[in-house]
Amino acid sequence: MKKTVLAAAIAALPFAAYAETAPSNAEMWQIIKQQQREIERLTAEQQQTDSKINATADAVERSATVADWASRTTIGGYGEHHFNHFKDKDDKVDAHRFVIYVGHQFSDTVRFFSEVEIEHGLVEDTADGSGPGELELEQAYIAWDYTQGHTLTMGQFLVPVGILNETHEPDTFYGVERNNVEKEILPATWWETGVMASGEILPGLRYNVALHSGLKIDPTGNGAVRGGRQKSANATAEDLAYTGRLVFNGISGLELAATYQHQQDVTQGAGDDGEADLIELQARYQWQNLTLTALAAEWDINGSNFVANGSDQQEGQYVEASYKLTPSLGVFVRQGEWDNRANSGTDTEVEQFDVGVNYWLTSSVVIKADVSEQDGAKDDDSINLGLGWSF
Repeated sequence: MKKTVLAAAIAALPFAAYAETAPSNAEMWQIIKQQQREIERLTAEQQQTDSKINATADAVERSATVADWASRTTIGGYGEHHFNHFKDKDDKVDAHRFVIYVGHQFSDTVRFFSEVEIEHGLVEDTADGSGPGELELEQAYIAWDYTQGHTLTMGQFLVPVGILNETHEPDTFYGVERNNVEKEILPATWWETGVMASGEILPGLRYNVALHSGLKIDPTGNGAVRGGRQKSANATAEDLAYTGRLVFNGISGLELAATYQHQQDVTQGAGDDGEADLIELQARYQWQNLTLTALAAEWDINGSNFVANGSDQQEGQYVEASYKLTPSLGVFVRQGEWDNRANSGTDTEVEQFDVGVNYWLTSSVVIKADVSEQDGAKDDDSINLGLGWSF
């Protein structure tokens, strides 16, 4: 009996100790409230942490998007300054061109290209339009590689004709001024709006086929094709033009090209006819440091007004030889003649001889000097200095 009582007493000791130390109901309630507040504090901190993590992730994503856009967008351009000392006219200094390119690669097969140009340093708003400068959108097109080796160009682009029309950055050609045969006859720089397919038919044989806006030549004027460029500026499009070109470069150092263009009416309805055809042929051969170039072009235009002033036939040709004395120094000679009224019955042909030097400070920065002598219908002999660059 004593042992049983003793065992019971020993077993009751923990309960007695707990009864003495157990918190009251009020104390228990305070403990629970403190625990709830701690849980709320930890939850708020976690939410803030999650918010910061999400914001950081969004910023990283936005930064990656901007970086991706920038990596697919390109900026470039070119420019040139000229000094011209004429024999019988005032000397001239001219900020001739400042050009900016902007391009963007939308995908592996779709890209955009644009070219904006300021000519002669400024654009002056004069009542009679005599301001010397021009602000021009020279190119703005979408190129789509619709299949391997073939591209569709849509928008405003350079007409595929001649040597300078599509590649005319100052560091790519000899002479301070662009040669007058391509300028007056083709007429570079010449752009239109339309659609063009291009690509490679066979190894070494490429093509361009284009349907685009055309010239608008005043039949009552001198009939010169250069004055008919509309530059896609609210251009009259009663009659479109068709241009086709073949380029062969399957032999090392040699490039041959032929362009044909037809326009049913180069007066856009202002004359009695105006059907016009252009044929242009060119050849360039490079052997070591020597480059030989030849180009010939001819317009055949129908219409009584063109026949009357002899501009129904307009033609020009030139040959050029250039030689790189060093990788940075090159010399050239060029002989050319052109006539915008070849059927006039009078001597309207202009002959020009150029000799000069190019010095490249880098592959895309060039200093130029040349002497130009003209004979025939014009006599604008000159000494010319130029600075040009592209990037």
